[in-house]
Amino acid sequence: MDCTRTQLTDIRSLSSLTPSNISWGPVFETHKIYRQKLEELTNLQATCSSSISKQRKCLKDLRYSLTKCAQSCDEKELELIMDIKTQIKDKENVFFDMEAYLPKRNGLYLNLVLGNVNVTLLSNQAKFAYKDEYEKFKLYMTIILMFGAITCLFFLNCRVTDEIFNFLLVWYYCTLTIRESILMSNGSRIKGWWVSHHYVSTFLSGVMLTWPEGPMYQMFRSQFLAFSIYQSFVQFLQYYYQSGCLYRLRALGERNQLDLTVEGFQSWMWRGLTFLLPFLFFGHFWQLYNSVTLFRLAGHEDCKEWQVFMLALTFLVLFLGNFLTTLKVVHQKVQKNQDTVQKND
Repeated sequence: MDCTRTQLTDIRSLSSLTPSNISWGPVFETHKIYRQKLEELTNLQATCSSSISKQRKCLKDLRYSLTKCAQSCDEKELELIMDIKTQIKDKENVFFDMEAYLPKRNGLYLNLVLGNVNVTLLSNQAKFAYKDEYEKFKLYMTIILMFGAITCLFFLNCRVTDEIFNFLLVWYYCTLTIRESILMSNGSRIKGWWVSHHYVSTFLSGVMLTWPEGPMYQMFRSQFLAFSIYQSFVQFLQYYYQSGCLYRLRALGERNQLDLTVEGFQSWMWRGLTFLLPFLFFGHFWQLYNSVTLFRLAGHEDCKEWQVFMLALTFLVLFLGNFLTTLKVVHQKVQKNQDTVQKND
């Protein structure tokens, strides 16, 4: 009986908690203020974007005028013009950092993949979280791809597992290009060959995926899987040493917080990371070796697949891009060090 009375009391107390009896005022008021602030934020973003566009146009006109003036001026005026151009470049870098916190139009690639969706992250915390998640994704996928290549090479000589591995490569590089484009929209200064590198790798993996089973495929299969294992190993080394180097440089304020590890050699890697150069150059020349092997297979009398010649050409492009870019960075760094030594002397 006591239990029944307690239940009845609980039911009566609950019946009094109807929507009309609950105070909803603070919730609606808070949401109203939030909507107002959101509209204010949107208006401020539009105003800032418009102002930056106008300032960029003024700087562009000023740079053009200075270039014309430089054609007929003396040495002192030329030094002044160079100083003004340096200031213009500094201002453009400031505008670049400001635009990282403002919504902007996506590039062609992101428009094709995502449509006209705003991918700008407004807080530093969100930007860093996305960057760290990108780095972890690269690390985990590198390990998975290494074990996948080892499994295909030593344990499972099967076309199905090869196709799964090649599909994983296509998906991985496609995902990297999308994530890198989002990071670039948020202020990450990824540029040069290392932006194009993943697009070329996506194409190469796609061609490998479509290469049908046959004698030509079997002749190149082991070489490609061995190369994939070595490439994953080098990327694993690069991740740990580059991330450690970036951490130190960010702590010293010498690098941007959104700088990423890349699959190549950068000038900021020089301190303590030059031991990676032999590994990188060996990988580059292995790409050249892959290209030469495929060109030979393309000239084989039994070769009928278009994929062989296309892969040979793509590996050659990868070799030239990687090798020449790394060589350029090393040459610039050596030259810069020599200039520093001469100035000190």
